[in-house]
Amino acid sequence: MKTHFCFFFALFVIALTACRPSHEDTYTPTPYELPQPLFFPTKNNIPADNPMTEEGVALGKKLFFEENSCSQCHREQFSFEGGPEATLEHLGTQHTMLPLINLAWNTTGFGWKANVPTLEDMVYAAYTDPSEINADTSEVVRRLQQSATYPELFKKAFGTDEISFILVEKAIAQYVRSLVFADSKFDRYLRGEEQLNQDELNGYLLFTTETGADCFHCHGGGSNALFTTNQSYNNGLDTENHGEFKAPTLRNIALTAPYMHDGRFRTLDEVIDFYSEGVQYSEQISPLMHHVMQGGVQLTPEEKKQLKAFLNTLTDDLP
Repeated sequence: MKTHFCFFFALFVIALTACRPSHEDTYTPTPYELPQPLFFPTKNNIPADNPMTEEGVALGKKLFFEENSCSQCHREQFSFEGGPEATLEHLGTQHTMLPLINLAWNTTGFGWKANVPTLEDMVYAAYTDPSEINADTSEVVRRLQQSATYPELFKKAFGTDEISFILVEKAIAQYVRSLVFADSKFDRYLRGEEQLNQDELNGYLLFTTETGADCFHCHGGGSNALFTTNQSYNNGLDTENHGEFKAPTLRNIALTAPYMHDGRFRTLDEVIDFYSEGVQYSEQISPLMHHVMQGGVQLTPEEKKQLKAFLNTLTDDLP
């Protein structure tokens, strides 16, 4: 009888232990609702092993704005780009940065050459590149692990307080995916909430027609409200240029000088002048540069003013 009692008592204890709720097992982060703005692609690049969560985005933001981290170059007031004086010594050339906005919908690769497969990979590349953050990832992890706050934040975001650089990559990538800009004057026009003036409307017509400024092939338009195809092109900057570079988004374009991959143009007027009469032929030029044989689209001063007026409608109020 005593043996049977002990046996059933042991089963009872095991059952109680198994049923006891465990914070480790039951805690799940809060899903982050990525918006889907009008005329944005429906396909995004959120990986299955790094779903966006409120906790992950918050952790990524804190990491992004740490001293000597991403925000030292990707500055919020310049649409998370470098600003007028920021360039990178890279491969012997001066390269500007691309703005970190609306990248959740980029499925073609990252960087000017689109040769970085994922946002997570881009975080690693930025931290380890000697011309960027130039950090020892093991040292980054050690410092985060020893901090008073980060282990608990990683636990809330990823269910573990054991920090790894892979989790650093995931958190910052989540935050970058949350940087959605889709409330410019042009967006409000698309939504029927605000009207464009006549110069802005004329500039939009120039932007979206081959006989006008012919911008839409590489930069999209109303039906592609990212204002980039995220594809790479040779746009006729130089006769000897064998390279292709990504067409950057034109959203917040008023904030992201200098322009082109090498920052050669300091103002938006210089960019418009280049596409109007400065395009140079080479055998490698993109076939989408339809007006190359006449040096560009040959805009009148009035048309240049109108095109610039439209481009300025693509700038959001920054958060």
